[in-house]
Amino acid sequence: MKRTIILKNFRIVDENVNMLGSVIVEDGIIREVFPGSADFSDSGLSNKELDGFLDSARIIIDGGEGADKWGLSLLPALTDIHAHFRDPGFPEKENLESAALAAVAGGYGTVVCMANTDPVIDAPEAAAALKLRSDALGLIDLYPAMALTTGMAGKELSGITRLQPADSGQKAAWPGQRPRRPPLILSEDGKDISDDALLLRAFQEAKRLGLPVSCHCDEGGETKATARVIELGKKAGCHVHIAHVSTKEAVALIRGAKAEAGNAESGFTLTCEASPHHLVLTDETARMLGEETWGKVNPPLRPEADRQALLGALLDGTIDAIATDHAPHSNSDKKKGAPGFSGLETAFSICLTELVSEEGLSLSRLSSLLSASPSRILGLGDRGRIAPGYRADFFITDTDSFWQVDPANMKTRGKNSPFTGRDVRGRILMTIHRGRIVYEAPALK
Repeated sequence: MKRTIILKNFRIVDENVNMLGSVIVEDGIIREVFPGSADFSDSGLSNKELDGFLDSARIIIDGGEGADKWGLSLLPALTDIHAHFRDPGFPEKENLESAALAAVAGGYGTVVCMANTDPVIDAPEAAAALKLRSDALGLIDLYPAMALTTGMAGKELSGITRLQPADSGQKAAWPGQRPRRPPLILSEDGKDISDDALLLRAFQEAKRLGLPVSCHCDEGGETKATARVIELGKKAGCHVHIAHVSTKEAVALIRGAKAEAGNAESGFTLTCEASPHHLVLTDETARMLGEETWGKVNPPLRPEADRQALLGALLDGTIDAIATDHAPHSNSDKKKGAPGFSGLETAFSICLTELVSEEGLSLSRLSSLLSASPSRILGLGDRGRIAPGYRADFFITDTDSFWQVDPANMKTRGKNSPFTGRDVRGRILMTIHRGRIVYEAPALK
């Protein structure tokens, strides 16, 4: 017997849709989406079909009468293309379970975790083992990034040379495709490969595999490093993805390179991401929190002029995705100067509050930046939309409700949020993964 879920009376929002309506899910896949009234009179279904769905429904989730006032909203689960899970090797900062719990509490269904673990994820077997452990938890889809060099030492290429190219269907942009192997992206994380020849060889391997390379662009400063990977990416004809863009100069380089890439015959592709903290905060916040402690992040928080450049790039489409760069640390490590912020549980609400409410970004555009667009970068064409045939990965939020960021209530082990004490909109009420409820918010006291 099919497992049916009906979600009715919600504001349904994705990159193409913003409407009052209902969704029918069968066996973890969206079967029907239709606008209008809760009695399904606008669904176009026959009475027999509708009776069949209602009779087989194990769960009916009703958004209630408030949905037509744009309160309770149903959005596709978020995809984070850049997070640090610290597993294996750093349980005092985070482990697989705490990170997955933080992800679902933040509305995430798919996450890429970086390879800077102990040991480094530099072999297909290590990536597959971590994914297998995550799959056993059943909370999110985790795709470990693989390092470009052995041990991230920048000396020799890693196990990426043993990977086989993706088949033509894996990266197809339509529903129903599932990747057949764990790595969907490669990255040396914050350790740039200084040897141009070795980096070019890594890019050529990425080209062979049909995988993007996430470049953190640290060596020699963000502007110089961004220009370098763009030029080497052009030579290799691969997909370069620039992580956590933070400066106006880097934005200008990427905008120009994207315009040129549209006419390239080599296959060179360029995408980029920005983090919520660089889009919202400035160096003034870093000074207030402590530039060498709680306010320290890599790249650092920038002046207002850089933030404004990021906002412009977000609005004109230069920035393709918003990624958390979730970087949990113990309190003692933050006090010693460890860079990074925890971000999985606050990303959506911070962006809703600061970018939609204050900067004029539409909710559909925010959904695209946090869900559909990063999914496309990863070649995952079966998620990020609320449409028939797509995965039933959703989250429910009350966009009118406010909540206060309190690390004590977070699932992550890393309590290092730069947004502590802020009142933000959009409490995550429920997260659904493959048609199963994996998170429900605790009742408010």
